[in-house]
Parts: sequence; C-alpha cells; structure tokens
Amino acid sequence: HAHSVWLQPTQNDVIEVDLGTNELWFSKLNSETNKIEPKSNEKLAIAKGAGPRHMAFHPSGKWAYVFGELNNTITVLAINEAGEFKVESTISTLPEDFKEENTGADIHISSDGKFLYASNRGHNSIVIFKVKDDGNLEVIGHESVRGEGPRNFSLSPDEKFLLVANQYTNNIISFKRDINNGLLTYVDEIKAATPV
Repeated sequence: HAHSVWLQPTQNDVIEVDLGTNELWFSKLNSETNKIEPKSNEKLAIAKGAGPRHMAFHPSGKWAYVFGELNNTITVLAINEAGEFKVESTISTLPEDFKEENTGADIHISSDGKFLYASNRGHNSIVIFKVKDDGNLEVIGHESVRGEGPRNFSLSPDEKFLLVANQYTNNIISFKRDINNGLLTYVDEIKAATPV
C-alpha cells in the first residue's frame, strides 16, 4: 500500500512511504545501470497504526517529516551524513481537546526551513509548526480551512500565500502567509469541483 514515492534531495535515494506496512522503504538510483536497487538498510518502521502518507524534507538535509494519516502525527526523522534515517520524535497535528474523527493528508515545509504545515481532514485545519534548531516541531497554531476535506494544499512560488483544496466543499481557499511568524490570514475563496 505505497501511498507516495519521494526522491531524497541530498542523496540518490528513492523513498517509498508505505501506508500499509507503516514503513519507509529505501532504494538507490544506480546511475550506471539506470535501475532502482534496494539499499542495505532498506526499511524504517514508523509507529504502529500511523499509516504514513506523505513526507517533507528540511532544506538543510538533516531532517525529514512523515505525516501519519491514521494517527494524525508528524514523525521527525534525523538524517545522518551517510543518508541513514532515525526516528527522533512524534507530535500530534490536532489540538488536545479535539476528539472527533480525523485523518491527516498533506504536508509542506517552507524553503527557509522555519515552518512546517500539515492538513487535517475532520478538524478541517492547517496545523502550523515552528521548526526548532534541533529539527523538532512546536505547534504555533491551527487555521480553519473554511471547508471540508483539505486533501491537498500548496505554497505559492514566492511562499507569500498558501492555497488549500477542500475536496468535499468544492472550494479552494487562499491565505496570506506571514514569512516571519508562519501564520496564515484568510484572503479569498474560489469554487472548484472536487479539488484535490
């Protein structure tokens, strides 16, 4: 049940995020044969029941962040100089008092590496994290997406805006992003049929 596949920016590695096995599967691109080959440390377990879905890489190359769709957490991974991954910590994407059903969806990091964003389907929010100096995360806010099912979102090329696709309410919401504190301010809405 591979949910997504990623190229590690600082290595020649292919990382499969497998929701079904709660693992990351690692392979290497062989530039001589143009084939993908398993690495010796080919798998990394994420917490049981997490359901890893998507990931984001810190621009420093020192950390990666994996979004658990089923347990609504971000797993922080440290990456050593050999390109090996190690689980550092896990943090919830939901407020402590939220007890209703939710599934995690998308995740993105700002190009300066200071802020990480993730979307909650159920709480219907974008959680905003500050990235600490050690790569760990601190929740600094939750912004309502003004719709239901924020399956995907993206930062604009200049990262001054964040746009959210709400799958079940047929709308795309735009927010202005403060590049200094990472917070979001509602701007506008457009209608779009089942955006993902």
